Amino acid sequence: MKNIGFKFENTYAKLPDILATKLVPVPVKKPKLIIFNNRLAKDLGLDVNSVSEDDLTNLFSGNKLPTGSEPLAQAYCGHQFGHFVMLGDGRAIVLGEHLTPSGKRIDIQFKGSGRTPYSRSGDGRAALGPMLREYIISEAMHGLNIPTTRSLAVVATGEMVQREVALQGAVLTRVASSHLRVGTFQYLAARQDIKSLKELVSYTIKRHYPEFINSKNQALELLRIVIKKQAYLIAEWMRVSFIHGVMNTDNMTISGETIDYGPCAFMDYYDPKTVFSSIDLHGRYAFGNQPNIAEWNLARFAESILPLFDLDNKKAVSIAEQEINNFKDIFKNNFTKMMKGKLGLISNEIEDDKLMKDLFQLMFENEADYTNTFVYLMNGSVPQEELIKDKNFIEWKNKWNSRLSRNQDIIKAKELMTKNNPIIIPRNHLIESALSKAEQGNLDEFNKLILALKDPYKDNGQYTGLKNPAPQSEKKYQTFCGT
Repeated sequence: MKNIGFKFENTYAKLPDILATKLVPVPVKKPKLIIFNNRLAKDLGLDVNSVSEDDLTNLFSGNKLPTGSEPLAQAYCGHQFGHFVMLGDGRAIVLGEHLTPSGKRIDIQFKGSGRTPYSRSGDGRAALGPMLREYIISEAMHGLNIPTTRSLAVVATGEMVQREVALQGAVLTRVASSHLRVGTFQYLAARQDIKSLKELVSYTIKRHYPEFINSKNQALELLRIVIKKQAYLIAEWMRVSFIHGVMNTDNMTISGETIDYGPCAFMDYYDPKTVFSSIDLHGRYAFGNQPNIAEWNLARFAESILPLFDLDNKKAVSIAEQEINNFKDIFKNNFTKMMKGKLGLISNEIEDDKLMKDLFQLMFENEADYTNTFVYLMNGSVPQEELIKDKNFIEWKNKWNSRLSRNQDIIKAKELMTKNNPIIIPRNHLIESALSKAEQGNLDEFNKLILALKDPYKDNGQYTGLKNPAPQSEKKYQTFCGT
């Protein structure tokens, strides 16, 4: 088939063989292109205008491989809900690293592309619903300006996958800065392969953080920058009420991008203990616990590269602990800055922290919608009735207005709120409705939601119905991994 513009340069394939297994996707019987991200394709420098839909379908199902690709399944391991497990790409294959016109290096990965040596008892396949779900949420995160992997295409395979019930199979094409994870480093550490670990650190620095190529201690610089990246990312998640749902160490990227949209969801009614994932029985990955888990994961990363900090183990441990202990302050600074942005607070005042904490308490007590509370403060629309009638909230709002008036530039304050407060998020009930219809072949709701989420900070009158949370129900909403 005609080359649509992929320019592969496969540096990961040149790393030690232990880190990956080279293999091709398992062909599918009757593929059908469900959705293709033309906007992302253009950003990647791909040209699909003169390519038939059949060719695109065969390409993004894995039935035909693009010239220059060197498909491989990556090896890694991870702590899943705190328990260490040897893992790997059990249903995913990286086609290679595409170089965009700007020179950016991007992984192109198929998810649901068949069994690999790391599949264990799995079938290596994915279901259509969860792949479309990842498409929606990853593109929503991009629209929210949060670092994320992205979705290029979803192809139905024409085959059924057996879970609790038989489901339509699908392949998702995921785009990422890389698929290097904390678990990638844990994999080599578990095998005590120090030589390959050094090589992986050097490779990661060269690929993601070339400013540290000449550093005397690349491993230490890598730990520091990953801590900063993750502290920023988790604060961004919480700014928009996102709950990842499965923050295992194999789901934490070294690039600082959000990855693996399995049981994730956006919180409607504010409660820091909110959990949606069906497998998170004890709230390990609850909304308010995400910073703690991020710090725990980063400690596991530090342990993995510990021998590279210093030959003296005691000194190496001390170095690692000192860096990990910085996470809390780095996260807090990021989160405070973002929350001040949501409230339009430009200058710094001693009472700002209390002002923010008091608001969260009032939101919790009144079961207020997280997103719409800030929209209400920003422009007076979409009020939370119980909250705005609370005399304590009225008193709080008066204090906030007084504080806001002390900003040097009220116009800049409003611009700050507009930048930090999305009006539309991918609400759970909207996603479920769109997916239900999409699985039946009707993509109207799906496409409307995708279109709205491209610019979530603008108030577009035609998307009014997408702003409200689902009615409160005794039935708990749950999300699932989709494996």
